[in-house]
Amino acid sequence: MIRSALSHVPGLGGWSDDPLWASFYDWTVEHPTAGGALWRLGINSDLRRLYRAADEIGRQPAGSRVLDIPCGGGVALRGLRSGQGVEYVAGDIAQTMLDRTMRVAERRGVADQVVPRIADVGDLPFEDGSFDLVVTFTGLHCFPDPERAVVEMARVLRPGGVLTGSALLNDTGIRFEPLRRVGRVAGLLGPGCTSDDLEDWLAREGVADVVLERSGAIAYFRGVKRGDART
Repeated sequence: MIRSALSHVPGLGGWSDDPLWASFYDWTVEHPTAGGALWRLGINSDLRRLYRAADEIGRQPAGSRVLDIPCGGGVALRGLRSGQGVEYVAGDIAQTMLDRTMRVAERRGVADQVVPRIADVGDLPFEDGSFDLVVTFTGLHCFPDPERAVVEMARVLRPGGVLTGSALLNDTGIRFEPLRRVGRVAGLLGPGCTSDDLEDWLAREGVADVVLERSGAIAYFRGVKRGDART
């Protein structure tokens, strides 16, 4: 599976397990005051930008299908509303991550809309054009083959649907290069990509009107799949 191919440093855990870094990341997201301060200090990023990106989930009408890949510990569930009437597929390669996501879903009162699914982002087990929204928060930089991940996420998105997410890109500033290097040595980060790479891949897969905004080390992106794109 695409993330589990990464090696990892003992004690940190790999993405096929439940790494300590994942728990820390989830904690920062769920604690806006302390977490926001840590995001500003560590990666010069505004945590509220992640919250605004997740709000797109809550704007989906009843009957929509949403794919969250990789769902990790379920941080994107903050965008899902109780009684919204959507099918929210939480995909990840690790059962431990899915278990954590479902616990968060129960706590937020949205578990009736969440379907956990073991899924490899490099070979998604879903039909072409089967989702209205695909979200991938802080996941693209973890994949050994981010280009293939973009291909697969665009494939399962219906024409007119939205692909949105965030990533630690390779051109978000030289000051963050030590972070990227340490992450790769620890097995938590893959090769990554630049903003130009990402925009080129999205365009090739028929994802247009791409907006890319930087917030410190993190870049947020959003695009819409063209109606004439292949499905």
